[in-house]
Amino acid sequence: MIWLTVVMALREVRRNALRSFLTMLGIVIGVGAVITMVTIGKGATAKVQQDVSSLGENLLMVRPGADRHGPGGVRASAPSFEQADVEAIRREVPGVEAVSGSASKSVTLIYGNTNWTTTVTGAEPDYLNVKDRELAEGRLFLPQEQGQAVCVIGDTVKKEVFGAQSPLGERVRVGRVSCLVIGVLVAKGQAAMGMDQDDLVLMPLVAFQRRIAGSKDIPSIELKAKAGQNVAVVESTVEALLAERRRIAPGEENNFNVRNVQEIADAMGAVTTTLTGLLGGIAAVSLLVGGIGIMNIMLVSVTERTREIGTRLAIGALANEVMLQFLVEAIVLSLLGGMIGIGFGLGLSYLAAQALGVPFVVAPDVVVGAFAFSAMVGIVFGYLPARKAARLNPIEALRHE
Repeated sequence: MIWLTVVMALREVRRNALRSFLTMLGIVIGVGAVITMVTIGKGATAKVQQDVSSLGENLLMVRPGADRHGPGGVRASAPSFEQADVEAIRREVPGVEAVSGSASKSVTLIYGNTNWTTTVTGAEPDYLNVKDRELAEGRLFLPQEQGQAVCVIGDTVKKEVFGAQSPLGERVRVGRVSCLVIGVLVAKGQAAMGMDQDDLVLMPLVAFQRRIAGSKDIPSIELKAKAGQNVAVVESTVEALLAERRRIAPGEENNFNVRNVQEIADAMGAVTTTLTGLLGGIAAVSLLVGGIGIMNIMLVSVTERTREIGTRLAIGALANEVMLQFLVEAIVLSLLGGMIGIGFGLGLSYLAAQALGVPFVVAPDVVVGAFAFSAMVGIVFGYLPARKAARLNPIEALRHE
């Protein structure tokens, strides 16, 4: 009985192919929009987490100033760190593999007739280990070279300033300082928020402080926990040590903050996940619009086939059988639209992911959920026309012109 009803429903869909397609179009667009939005959102979430994690594995960043949250929140000012703070972390915090103080400033790099505005960062030899960076050629500055004007450049700086020429042994002007290039970093690409991780110049921290910044302040400390260590424990130990060194009383708010890169990645991932759900919900509204279209066409179909319905009822068909026929037709329309919509949504989301440069992350639960929702739309919006067909009076239906 059910199979025969499905066959009849498919026959009706094929008989009015163009009208059936236009009826399904709302479901196709709705399912496709939901899958596209959610897939792109999940790809964006994965991209954000990858970009933040690329800053360094097990990385902790220490900055002066307490974060003020809430509307209009600002970061409270606080004194910078000192070299003694970096040495104390290196000496007294167990589970730390590498630690480096750092300071940065935007400068103009000059080589011959080429100018390039970049970021120069003063750091210690452990900086590359902390940031999970490697050298493509040359070497890093040695501890005994902390006061010398030597530098390591990123891949972007090499391409923009030197082109195909090897920069090793060349002198460039970094701000007002003549600096000897001794190394080039392996390219790492963009990080979160579109930051180019290869557009930088590394200098020894002491040389940077004396010749670029003009002060001994250290506005940032980065450290890397050992593999297998509980990063949260290392984080709390660093907080306790710095609070003691900066004479912060128990219960008083710290004038510095320690951030775990993984926590930042999780927080940004949570934001993009929320936005993905919001966009998916908005896109799902079009499924309801498609359902209204199905109901409208099915009501028209009932009117057109009134005499057919009257004939079936007159020769003994039950009202439930007539109702089932029209309900199955509505479900078939919505399911066909759902299947086409899945293909449309996956194809569109793949192209969008390629264009936006985010991973193509298919969520099977979303695909199944969108398809199931399209079936539910067929049931809900097909019920009223089916009920109307089943309640027709056979005599009145046979008289219908």
